Amino acid sequence: MTSPIITVTLNPAIDLTVTLDDLTPGKVHRARAAQSNVGGKGINVAGCIADWGIPVVATGVLGRGNDATFTDFFKDKGIQDRFVRTAGDTRTNIKIADVVTGTTTDINLPGLTFDDETYDMVLDVLRREVVEGALVALAGSLPLGQPASVWARLTADLCLLRCRVVLDTSGAPLAASLAAPRESLPFAVKPNRLELEAWAGRPLTEVADIVAAARDVQALGIELVVVSRGEQGAIFLRGNTALSARLPVVNALSTVGAGDAMVAGIASSLADNLGLEALARRAVAFATAKLGRIGPHLPSPDDVRQLARRVDVAVLAS
Repeated sequence: MTSPIITVTLNPAIDLTVTLDDLTPGKVHRARAAQSNVGGKGINVAGCIADWGIPVVATGVLGRGNDATFTDFFKDKGIQDRFVRTAGDTRTNIKIADVVTGTTTDINLPGLTFDDETYDMVLDVLRREVVEGALVALAGSLPLGQPASVWARLTADLCLLRCRVVLDTSGAPLAASLAAPRESLPFAVKPNRLELEAWAGRPLTEVADIVAAARDVQALGIELVVVSRGEQGAIFLRGNTALSARLPVVNALSTVGAGDAMVAGIASSLADNLGLEALARRAVAFATAKLGRIGPHLPSPDDVRQLARRVDVAVLAS
């Protein structure tokens, strides 16, 4: 049996998605629909991995006050729930999906209190769950008031346990993680273009610019670098190979969670020991398939496989 992929979410949320015909600031709107889903990047990743059919363990921190929504989701998906519960309510994030433009406006509320004791409880869960070579996806923002080094600290602890860490974060937490000693670096990272641009400190307007910056990340000691580019797909680097992969977007219901779906595709591909092209196809197919769904869900694996076969992959000079 395949070892479970483990996801960690330190700043989860309940995502309230409100669908409008046309968002105009300052006006009163009548919503087409409203839908609540569990959220937080690591939980989204776990949901997509579960839909694909690979065992997955989800951990992190949830508030006791409103954890029933999460408990039901994990049960329905067959996800092993190893979350630490603390006092209070998990935050709510509001997502306003504009049908006319296809864009989403996010309003993210503050999260739960998180301290060293909570960190130690999460780490204890991971020590019980991981085996050597385990894939652990660390995804999302950090709780309010936490130092930017938390993901770097957890990555270092997981490297000591001989895990392969897939990191999806941004800003100062990404910079702190990439500044770690070589033996404490994540195995793979997935910034988007703007996040990579912020880390590099220069504009990355052309594909060659993105590849060059991704090579700088790779040179630190990162095995796999993936740069997502929205409708333009993504760029994948491993070893001496750089690929671009893209699939035209059709009927995008919501862009929320597409990057998380891509992380799920990356992690599941690593679990299956896929080569870079096959990994790129699956990752882009996961992200594209997710655009047609609200919440952390994928269509059937057969539908995703059909999308993967249609992905346009090209080798890039680097």
